[in-house]
Amino acid sequence: MKVLSVNAGSSSLKFQMYEMPEEKVLISGVFERIGIHESFYTIKINGEKIRKEVDLPDHKVAFEYLVQELENNHVVESLDEIKGIGHRVVQGGAYFDKTEVATDDVIAKIEELNVLAPLHNPAAIIGIKAAKEVIPNAVQTTVFDTAFHQTMPEENYIYAVPYEWYTDYKVRRYGAHGTSHKYVANRMNELLGRDDTKIITCHIGNGASISAVVNGKCLDTSMGLTPNAGLIMGSRCGDMDATIVTYMMDQLGVSASEMDTILNKKSGVLGITGVSSDMRDIDDGVRSGNERCALAKKMYVRRIIDYIAKYYVEMNGCDAIVFTAGVGENSVSTRRQIMEGLEVLGVHVDEEANNIRGKEGKITTEDSSIPCYVIPTDEELMIARDTYELSK
Repeated sequence: MKVLSVNAGSSSLKFQMYEMPEEKVLISGVFERIGIHESFYTIKINGEKIRKEVDLPDHKVAFEYLVQELENNHVVESLDEIKGIGHRVVQGGAYFDKTEVATDDVIAKIEELNVLAPLHNPAAIIGIKAAKEVIPNAVQTTVFDTAFHQTMPEENYIYAVPYEWYTDYKVRRYGAHGTSHKYVANRMNELLGRDDTKIITCHIGNGASISAVVNGKCLDTSMGLTPNAGLIMGSRCGDMDATIVTYMMDQLGVSASEMDTILNKKSGVLGITGVSSDMRDIDDGVRSGNERCALAKKMYVRRIIDYIAKYYVEMNGCDAIVFTAGVGENSVSTRRQIMEGLEVLGVHVDEEANNIRGKEGKITTEDSSIPCYVIPTDEELMIARDTYELSK
């Protein structure tokens, strides 16, 4: 069975097609600058990467080009071969704790939650509707980033604000990156050979979050009502004193919307350094003696250590720590500094084993009390698996 995994952004559309249940990747690609000038797309098939400059006024046109590539490259001879299309949706609120078929009611609930994910949920709806129009016979599913975190106990997702904010306005911790956390936690259990585990999963990229996972279920996670909570990120501030918001709005004379932009797009590592939100650039700055880059790196690492230590205590121990996503999979120095900061818990870095990028492997010594692993995430595969189950 052929299943398509789709991740629609406001101006992009990533896709990957699988032969299921073999989980064989047939073709993948990304459409960029949709609705913007100089749009283009790239596809990867049979080990070859191809880029094409095309006009992409909207997501429907992107899907039409996607279909052309599937047919021209003989991935499918007929669109009826595509039995399922899974769509990544960032915010499912408290409505969804698992993947669902994209019925009109489900789409309406996603739209209702647009206010909690204004950049992501509307794009997902556009992608779903475009796919339904271009490939109408496929089962369309919605895979929610928040679903994995719905197992958190009430004391971990309720905020200490007037309770009516929760009941009337849906203010609570939802988390994000759930599809990634679920994938690497499941893979870690496979490597450990058991399911009764306590795992700390670290999805560290430009956006970043950490989850405490007990027996395959989320106990706690660092992101909150929105993705701007918890860790210091590329351009997001993460946790801070809430009164800073109103204080600086008065000092700067900015609106709530302008402050939201500052905290989400001009803060974090970018705000501290004034250089970049990309950790590779920050590492270059550290090597060249840039003191603000060095400060940002220390703060970035310290916040990660703090959350790992917090979840270690909350779970009363830990069987493994997993690093994944862009920084987690590729930054040797960041992983090393985090593990060195956890030495009090008996974590010991294996310098040679840690010198890997984008590959799965154990990166601590045999006498380390907590084994640490790099596990590359695969959200598209998780989407395909859930969609396959609902399309059979």
